[in-house]
Amino acid sequence: MNPILRNILAVILGLVLGSVVNMSLIMLSGSIMPPPEGADATTMEGLIESMHKFQPKHFIFPFLAHALGTLVGACVAAMIAATHKMKFAMAIGVLFLIGGIVNVFLLPSPTWFSIVDLVGAYIPMAFIGGKIGKKLFSKKNS
Repeated sequence: MNPILRNILAVILGLVLGSVVNMSLIMLSGSIMPPPEGADATTMEGLIESMHKFQPKHFIFPFLAHALGTLVGACVAAMIAATHKMKFAMAIGVLFLIGGIVNVFLLPSPTWFSIVDLVGAYIPMAFIGGKIGKKLFSKKNS
């Protein structure tokens, strides 16, 4: 396969699969960690209005969703990319970070969570995912 097409495919699949992981964990979170009494977590407006009711435990799954979605996306990108595997993994991290920044502005959450999420869930996870993806790819092709 043409290396340019393969690299484009790496980014697209990294974003798609990372987003699937992210959304799956977000959708699963309500059944494992129910939202506070009276909070409507089904709409953005409901979340905004009830955010003050959320306790730190309610932010575990959003963080995990962002971190694991980025990790999987970066890992996939690194495995598929024909060249510059780590750069493509980090690009996934940057794209997810941009989404996280947008989310901070759209859905006001506690400052501590915004900082932990933006600092810990994207770039570090993209780096780890890139390392894992490179290692898996090298073992696969050995």
